[in-house]
Amino acid sequence: MQTNIVWTKHAESRQKEWERRLGITRGEVEDVLNKAEQVVPGDMNVRVAQVRKHGGILRVLFVEEKGKRKVITVYWTSKVEKYWKEK
Repeated sequence: MQTNIVWTKHAESRQKEWERRLGITRGEVEDVLNKAEQVVPGDMNVRVAQVRKHGGILRVLFVEEKGKRKVITVYWTSKVEKYWKEK
């Protein structure tokens, strides 16, 4: 199921930086929102969609607003043990 996705300026900027560093495209980020391996709670009302990628985790922080997912920021981390929640 495709979700309506709204990008903040900050999220667009971070995605471009990660594309330069690791080749992470806007499409890949949107795929994480639509087909995350995990969605875990973040701070306040923020949720984090994440997938394992490039030997680490690609994390997309978002909030649900009026049936849309608003991307707050996106980043990749090698700290799998810290962020991955085993079932």
